[in-house]
Amino acid sequence: MNEGELGPEDLKIITLARSARARVGSAEGAAVRDETGRTYAAAAVALPSLRLSALALAVAMAASSGASALEAAALVSDGPGPAGDDEAAVRDLGPDAAIIHAGPDGAVRRVIRPPDAEPR
Repeated sequence: MNEGELGPEDLKIITLARSARARVGSAEGAAVRDETGRTYAAAAVALPSLRLSALALAVAMAASSGASALEAAALVSDGPGPAGDDEAAVRDLGPDAAIIHAGPDGAVRRVIRPPDAEPR
């Protein structure tokens, strides 16, 4: 999948995830979009007593703000993509949400869809 196949709202959450990552110099940044179009962006947290992935934190921010569903999520990292726990967190609120994994340059590496999702 390339950027031309993503909609403007999908590109926006990639940009937000890149910005969150760059702002604090984190290894990863993430952003999610809820059912009303609100977005939540986060960077990974690595404190001595607390570790949260960027994607888990973005989902938690959406949930704590009252979001009842997620439409899409983006993870920007050098790594291989979202961990299983991170994908599960997205699926808790967005069973049909696409998870876009992009590199630090914003280039889309892959889009993860639920196994039974219709291609868009």
